[in-house]
Amino acid sequence: MKKMTLTTKIFIGLISGIILGLILYPMREVPFVTNYIIGFFLKLGGSIFINAIKMMVVPLVFISLTVGSSAMGDIKKLGRIGAKTLGFYLFTTAIAIVIALTFANLINPGAGLSADSIEKTAKTIKSSKSFVDVLIDIIPSNPIASMANGNMLQIISFALLTGAALTVLGDKVIRVKEVFNQANDLVLEMVNLIMLVAPFGVFCLITKTFATLGYTAMGPLLKYILTVIGALFIHGLFTYQGLLIAIVKMHPLVFFKKFLPAISVAFSTSSSGATIPVTLETVQEEFGVSKSVSSFTIPLGATINMDGTAILQGVAVVFIAAVYNVDLTMGDYVAVILTATLASIGTAGVPGVGLIMLSMVLTQVGLPIEGIALIMGVDRILDMARTAVNVTGDAVCTLIIAQTEGEKIDKDAKHIM
Repeated sequence: MKKMTLTTKIFIGLISGIILGLILYPMREVPFVTNYIIGFFLKLGGSIFINAIKMMVVPLVFISLTVGSSAMGDIKKLGRIGAKTLGFYLFTTAIAIVIALTFANLINPGAGLSADSIEKTAKTIKSSKSFVDVLIDIIPSNPIASMANGNMLQIISFALLTGAALTVLGDKVIRVKEVFNQANDLVLEMVNLIMLVAPFGVFCLITKTFATLGYTAMGPLLKYILTVIGALFIHGLFTYQGLLIAIVKMHPLVFFKKFLPAISVAFSTSSSGATIPVTLETVQEEFGVSKSVSSFTIPLGATINMDGTAILQGVAVVFIAAVYNVDLTMGDYVAVILTATLASIGTAGVPGVGLIMLSMVLTQVGLPIEGIALIMGVDRILDMARTAVNVTGDAVCTLIIAQTEGEKIDKDAKHIM
């Protein structure tokens, strides 16, 4: 018998939680249900899981970003190719998060769903900052205090500076790099261990939500899913293909016809890393990109090009803010864009890290992490779509870099059926 995957277990926990929550909803006023089932058992299981996620945010962000940025020594060696590649990935990620925030604000998927019944939270939303203060606040005056307070933008900037210094020093600090790499492996394994209890945590959180809100939670959740998919579609079709047409002069149908196998693998595996061999083979064999360019842009893209994840974070922030009745300011939106864009550099390709990266963004704008409970169960569906978008971005970037480097790209339209 085939072993059940973690994704399947989480999905079972989600469905079971919805069913049990709807069963408990008519009995929510019964003292035993209120005090023991909802107030003790479900609250205990859900809160422990949420606290475990919070526990990993700061060490994961600092260590993974330091390792990721210190590994970019190849950018210095490859010169302009590295600079253009990094610039493209960060630029499109910023566009992606702007699309997500705009789309989410127009649709407002969290409307009609109140968190008052989910859990009273003592967390206060921080006062809004001006745009210039948000930019100044990126650089920490005390990085240790930033870690203690969970100031994510400051942690990110300090991690990037640490990684850059390690790159410059090279072999002089080889042992320090090894320590960071080992610490990164340790932290990721801790995330894996926490994710083993994710099905139970999701079950408790979702059951508690539906036991207190009933059917009113289903409509906004569906709107959330459609909003994320819509933003992914717009970014994948208009942003990427617009750049492809403008720079490479390639017809989108030619691109999708040739690149469809890689998109299919990305969609089915939900892993940019697992799709690297197929993506490399496709851009080299179908489009004629040289190995010297593609062997750099594709692996780097699988590491730092997380446009789909950025879109999820943008929509989720607006959704959770609406649920908790929080008005986000322009400074908050700028903080989300900066945090999600910079964090994309160090997002690791393991289950659960995307969730922790989302909790990092929520922390930055002062939103309760408990809001993740509403969306975690459906994340697998969205993960497949956003991975397909990520991999598409890797290929488009590769074609653009190859074109600007004077390589001859195969744009033959005969591949269109």
